Amino acid sequence: MQHKFAKTQIETPLGTMIAGGTDKGICLLEFADRDVLNKEMQSISSSLELQITDGECIHFPLLVKDIAEYFKGKLKKFTVPVVMTGTEFQNTVWKTLLKIPYGTTWSYKQEAEKLGSPKSVRAVANANGQNRISIIIPCHRVIGSNGTLTGYGGGLWRKKRLLEHEAKHSSFT
Repeated sequence: MQHKFAKTQIETPLGTMIAGGTDKGICLLEFADRDVLNKEMQSISSSLELQITDGECIHFPLLVKDIAEYFKGKLKKFTVPVVMTGTEFQNTVWKTLLKIPYGTTWSYKQEAEKLGSPKSVRAVANANGQNRISIIIPCHRVIGSNGTLTGYGGGLWRKKRLLEHEAKHSSFT
């Protein structure tokens, strides 16, 4: 199996996304209009010690299927494998994000408490902001303690739309 970091574009109802993957899983899913996209790709490439190439990845077909099913309201838990390329703390935070049930939200404080580190709210929020696998690792499900929408790299309008979409298709509402 060839080791590479392949990237491609995926069209979604919220705009074009750039996906990146290796033979082990998806390591990038970001909106194409993000200012930090190139910096993120370089960081992932450096972390994985893999050259970025346009092209196919074994996981792209499943990713495209999962994203399509998600936006149809039929998929609540992604099946495509992911590769997290953060620090140990970031990876722990991102794994905690995966525990937020579809259609629900947590505050940054709740997320820090779930991590067992209630005083690390700012560090948790910062790690959420470094998440490079949008939607699949659902940082959009984290809101301010007062219920307001705060911080989302894809734009607050997208966060709002993702939360509305999940609420509409959730059994919790």
